[in-house]
Amino acid sequence: MKQLKLSNQLCFSFYALSRLVTSHYQPLLGPLDLTYPQYLVMLVLWEHDIVSVKTLGQQLMLDSGTLTPLLKRLETKKLIKRVRSKEDERSVNIHLTAAGRQLQQEAADIPEKISCSMGFTEKEYDTLKPMINNILKRHADE
Repeated sequence: MKQLKLSNQLCFSFYALSRLVTSHYQPLLGPLDLTYPQYLVMLVLWEHDIVSVKTLGQQLMLDSGTLTPLLKRLETKKLIKRVRSKEDERSVNIHLTAAGRQLQQEAADIPEKISCSMGFTEKEYDTLKPMINNILKRHADE
């Protein structure tokens, strides 16, 4: 049955590509003492400085059960600080610390190194990025 061949499965291609991309990040993130999911959290914080846990979860498409341990580890590393909102006690905001801001400088060349490491052409990037974003956007609220 042709439809059940592994080589015909789009999901396997996505899975294998995701693992490949993540493996290219490991040698770059290791010296920064960050895992790939922690790096994603830091990317959001470097962009926004302060963000609520809820917003962070929405942007990273992660539930609180996955996000909470990540945030605890980053707080232990003194890269972030969790602060309960004064306006709404139920809400927790994530703040970058000075060490978290400093780490941004050390990570600044990672996107370029990944692009070189993966060998993406500009055309591939310009084609893939919008396609992937459109698929994700269609399924964001599921």
